[in-house]
Amino acid sequence: MDDRFALLIDADNVSAKYIKPILDELSKYGNVTYKRIYGDWTSSYNSSWKEELLQNSITPIQQFSYTQGKNATDSAMIIDAMDMLYTSELEGFCLVSSDSDFTKLASRLRESGKQVIGMGESKTPGPFRKACDIFTELELLLEENSNGGHEVSKTQIEEAVVKIITENQNNDKETGLGEVGSRLVKLYPDFDVRRYGYSLLSKFLETFPKLYMKQDGTKVTVMLYEDKSRKEMLEEYIFGQVKGAGSQGISLGTLGNRIRSKYRDFKVRDYGYSQFKQYIQSFDKIHVEDDGEQMRAVYREK
Repeated sequence: MDDRFALLIDADNVSAKYIKPILDELSKYGNVTYKRIYGDWTSSYNSSWKEELLQNSITPIQQFSYTQGKNATDSAMIIDAMDMLYTSELEGFCLVSSDSDFTKLASRLRESGKQVIGMGESKTPGPFRKACDIFTELELLLEENSNGGHEVSKTQIEEAVVKIITENQNNDKETGLGEVGSRLVKLYPDFDVRRYGYSLLSKFLETFPKLYMKQDGTKVTVMLYEDKSRKEMLEEYIFGQVKGAGSQGISLGTLGNRIRSKYRDFKVRDYGYSQFKQYIQSFDKIHVEDDGEQMRAVYREK
């Protein structure tokens, strides 16, 4: 049975253009039992939301702005969330707001054992992000380029993954791809591979020189390049790229770009060759073939 979630949206701090991405993203986690949105529906400010409510079966909760400059929706959302916490059988809450006022609510729901998914625009303050189990920037869901000043550097991520793997090795444990993903989200609640231009965590981790993926059926293990020279690591990477490309092989141009992306100071002359083609041809079972349009590296057993 899927987990049941309550979706609570602060209309005063989130644009209506995000509603479909919000619902699509939340569907990955379970069934949305409650869908409520809070705002002053007499105000023209929320007019764009009105068209979306009926189409997406979202219940509007009216909150008049009694005092100018005060957000009346905050208290209504908090009261409803606490009522649901004690009277409904929910596994989690999705709080959609770019306002830090929901930080305490997120912490309180987590203290009660509920999963809290936060969603907000890139301007969302850090305290609310960190109070959630998972936080997703709405701009990312629209596939827009947003860094919002909260992006964790790739170096930090690589160091975190190396630490995770090392800790597991000390306990004679392997490190699965799923564990890496869940622990990165715990360390950085707004971590999302889409921020770095990738759709899959495995493809993102493959860009780190210290890491490689070992696949056994559907099981993917993340491992360290330990006690290996740079030459050995590079050769393993190239061999994996060519063999993984299948019978069609991979163009030398694409292969070269991938190598330079992973090993930024790569120069073919450092390995004793004047041309990239010659270097690739030196690999056992890798053949360079001309398909009439471009040169391709192809793995052949014989």
